[in-house]
Amino acid sequence: MSAISIHDVHKRFPGVQALNGVSLEIRKGEFFGLLGPNGAGKSTLINIVAGLTRADQGSVSVMGKDVRLDYREARQKIGVVPQELVFDPFFSVREVLRLQAGYFGLGKECHDWIEELMSALKLGDKANSNMRSLSGGMKRRVLVAQALVHRPDVVILDEPTAGVDVELRQSLWHFVKRLHDEGHTIVLTTHYLEEAESLCDRIGILNHGEVVALDSKDALMAKGIGRRLHLSVTVSSPLANVPDNLKDKLVSHNNNCIVLELDRDQDSVVGVLDALRGAGAHVTDLHTEQADLEDIFVDLVGEKKK
Repeated sequence: MSAISIHDVHKRFPGVQALNGVSLEIRKGEFFGLLGPNGAGKSTLINIVAGLTRADQGSVSVMGKDVRLDYREARQKIGVVPQELVFDPFFSVREVLRLQAGYFGLGKECHDWIEELMSALKLGDKANSNMRSLSGGMKRRVLVAQALVHRPDVVILDEPTAGVDVELRQSLWHFVKRLHDEGHTIVLTTHYLEEAESLCDRIGILNHGEVVALDSKDALMAKGIGRRLHLSVTVSSPLANVPDNLKDKLVSHNNNCIVLELDRDQDSVVGVLDALRGAGAHVTDLHTEQADLEDIFVDLVGEKKK
């Protein structure tokens, strides 16, 4: 059984087609990355999966439960950490989490789990603090805890580390990896492509409301490596002009360092070196760097990471 099954989903808002026939399966127990530029349709898709927005067409199920026909059962299976810092300013951290548990019909039987969550997310010393007194990073941790109070099978993290400091980012990922190791299905949207590259097993990329790539991380990387190669060349003295036949491959030219982007199927490193020597350059060092996920992202959507 898939953790999330999305079939031919369409959604239109006034003046914009947010989703246009999106279909994908997220496997039970996997760490899935959902990427795309701003306006690609990621948040709309998440809202539909969470039952917060209705699709115009198509079907979505969570752990086999249709989000429209079996809303309560589907919602019980999923926990969503939203982008926005949404919180009730009138309650303490512990009270907020107990209220959240109550929405799922849980009472005192989950209090020990709430204490464990607060400890794992380093919220223990803030348990009795009012929400409005917390820093942005602490509020973000509370949102994660809220999404987990009912022990969902599937956890969706929508830009969870946007605008947070490095320490919080590392502690969040440590906790999320623990959840994944325990069998939870994790769905991550992020603009930090290095996060997706290091964490996700499989990646889907949305652009203009359509799935433009869906494959394992390794398969996507292999496709990128097959096309792109960054070649950095150091010369003994600054080169006044890059040879004409290399200008369309030029990434940067800074003093003694020239960086070129080559197509491995068409370009030859030896040919590049010959062209530079022909222009009077004396090459003292060179190194190559294979494509990464950002290169593939740019290839597919034409946008650098944020």
